[in-house]
Amino acid sequence: MKKVLSLLLISLIAISFAFSDGLRLEDQGYFSAGGIVVENDGVFDPVNGQYSQEGQLLHADHANVFYQIPEDANSHAMVFLHGFGQSRMGWMSTPDGRDGWNDYFLNKGYSTYLVDQPRRREAGQTSKAASISTDPQELAWFTQFRMGRWPNFNEGSQFPQDEESINQFFRQMTPDTGDIDFAVISDALIDVFEKSGPGILLTHSQGGYPGWTVAANSENVEAVIAIEPGGYPFPEDKMPEPVDTGYYTVSGTPMSDEEFARLIEKPIIIYYGDYVDSDSDLPAERFWGAGLNNAYAFRDLVNEMGGDCTVVYLPDIGITGNSHFLFQEKNNMEIADTVYSWLSEHGLN
Repeated sequence: MKKVLSLLLISLIAISFAFSDGLRLEDQGYFSAGGIVVENDGVFDPVNGQYSQEGQLLHADHANVFYQIPEDANSHAMVFLHGFGQSRMGWMSTPDGRDGWNDYFLNKGYSTYLVDQPRRREAGQTSKAASISTDPQELAWFTQFRMGRWPNFNEGSQFPQDEESINQFFRQMTPDTGDIDFAVISDALIDVFEKSGPGILLTHSQGGYPGWTVAANSENVEAVIAIEPGGYPFPEDKMPEPVDTGYYTVSGTPMSDEEFARLIEKPIIIYYGDYVDSDSDLPAERFWGAGLNNAYAFRDLVNEMGGDCTVVYLPDIGITGNSHFLFQEKNNMEIADTVYSWLSEHGLN
């Protein structure tokens, strides 16, 4: 009996966990969303066929979600979708151990839903296997993420530059267990919103691609916050000209007129950090410069069609020194404040 009471007490403490800054949680937990079940032909024999494929099942291609609901939560969920090679942990903290955006928005009253996309990290069960490379690639990503030119950081960089922070940053990267399939990711995120209820979709980088489709096809998406999305949708007759950046050709992604019309019913804000230059000698900077140009083209089209889209190039508002991971850098809370101001202006707080 004492053991049962002790376990109950531990559970109650976990549900009403108090953070050092006074934040208290009403609930937290995990769930899977979306996915498929592969069913093999035949009948499984548990006695003689435990290694046989006859009648076997595979639950795969789902998202995995860690959620937290604060006491006195507002009526808007915040759903976070990471970028390439990343997972939900990027929203939870910073390389130098400070609070991440998850804690920030919890403190502002949002229930948060941190997603590991299908075939990534905690959602690793896949129906389409991928080969995982062991080739060292981190210095290429150091460049592509606009941290600098190894071993030097960009001048004025807000990225924490001590050895342990760099170590922690690269150890948060994680491979895909299966092929990246934006349709699979979108379907899973739509199911996440079925569980979260109305809320804001916050995407980063690669997550921006499926994010547009999710916003267009889920009535529960109230707004989109896109941090340097990897690409933009355009109606097929309004596609921008492709730009060869020497790293990757930047172009639009075609979206049907019907989907695009549904997407632009939601307010959208897009953020870019520093060190973006479409005329740079560095392919990474040219790539993100071309992406920023597409962001402006997307914004102009959305607003011309009656939507509400804002592009924030941080140096334009006096916030400088940010890389592709602006939500993990030393001024991440200053940037989060601008996001919260935008949400407040749109009645989403």
